[in-house]
Amino acid sequence: MFDDAAPAAARPGADAPLAERLRPRTLDEVIGQAHLLAPGKPLRVAFESGRPHSMILWGPPGVGKTTLARLLAGIANAEFIVIAAVLGGVKDIREAVDRAQAARAAGRRSIVFVDEVHRFNKAQQDAFLPHVEAGLFTFVGATTENPSFEVNSALLSRATVHVLHPLSPDELAQLLERARTALDAPPLSDAARERLIAYADGDARRLLNAVENLVHSAGKVAVLDEAMLETALGELLRRYDKGGEVFYDTISALHKAVRGSDPDAALYWLVRMLDGGVDPRYVARRLLRMASEDIGLADPRALRLSLDAAEVYERLGSPEGELALAEAVVYLAMAPKSNAVYHAWNEARDFVRRDGTRPVPLRLRNAPTRLMKDLDYGRGYRYAHDEPDGVAAGERYLPDGMPDVEFYRPVARGLEIRIAERLAELRARNAGARGDG
Repeated sequence: MFDDAAPAAARPGADAPLAERLRPRTLDEVIGQAHLLAPGKPLRVAFESGRPHSMILWGPPGVGKTTLARLLAGIANAEFIVIAAVLGGVKDIREAVDRAQAARAAGRRSIVFVDEVHRFNKAQQDAFLPHVEAGLFTFVGATTENPSFEVNSALLSRATVHVLHPLSPDELAQLLERARTALDAPPLSDAARERLIAYADGDARRLLNAVENLVHSAGKVAVLDEAMLETALGELLRRYDKGGEVFYDTISALHKAVRGSDPDAALYWLVRMLDGGVDPRYVARRLLRMASEDIGLADPRALRLSLDAAEVYERLGSPEGELALAEAVVYLAMAPKSNAVYHAWNEARDFVRRDGTRPVPLRLRNAPTRLMKDLDYGRGYRYAHDEPDGVAAGERYLPDGMPDVEFYRPVARGLEIRIAERLAELRARNAGARGDG
């Protein structure tokens, strides 16, 4: 029977970290994840049923994965067995099975919670399968990584994936007030509150640790202000402004330095971003955008090199992998620039939005069945490989009745010089074959 008032565990003592003291003991105390916990939503239904299903909780740090698993065990009156995958192995899995069997003998259900389940290898993950199948315990895994890649398909097929989101600024503000009350702390200035929420970046644990540090450092004061916050967090606060105005200004400066072919400025802004605590993976994604938007076909190698840099970072991590990002930044800055494809793409999208839905000409349609052939699908299509120079000169590949368009206009830089020459030759041949020249 569902009982939202059933505690998952006794409240920890005053010496415990604030994040542990404020860990929700009931579902109504949980802040955030309304898409899963509001009435009628998937996890709320699982709680209310009293018979929870096996699941994977996927989300960034500090969003409540462990808390929800504990609450689930408390409400279901189940034995709560925790395995930390970063330290655990098959021995821990066997011990968990033994505890679950003992609980079953005593008439209790069990929930086995595996924190950072993505750190278990395939064999370790497979060890859970027969026991999940037999119903010995409910499996709950927590991961910050995409389960599609990090959890093997057999285990994934037996568990429902629930995606947890970072806490919103409003939710963090609510948690901040709860923390201030628990610490009997003075109010915060508006600037300090905004800095704290930006610093937390959706992570409840990060926020609570910061608030606790601030209150203990400030002592007895009337208001907790921004200066006290900087003193309490110091380097950590300076280094992490993700999501704030400075963050977006800095990525803008990096992008413009690359576009402006200034490798020194681009390296400076890259270091500023990494020093500021920005996730290098985010930087890698931005480099891919720059390669596509600002370099394009003037140097197609730029996109490949950016992808390689992203992969190198994934393999090496920080700080070694950051050198690959620096190499990509310098290459992008020095590469010839073209936004011709970027403009062509936007123009084509705008045209399609404004234009009606034109039918595909019969000659361009595929004809895999006899009926389609009888309906003239594919009739009259000219196979380019059988034409002189591999070009069906004069053929039209746009819908019938649609005016000719020229979305793509190469620039006179890099490889696009040769592309422009080839495109001009093809357009002249087509015009001549159609009698337009």
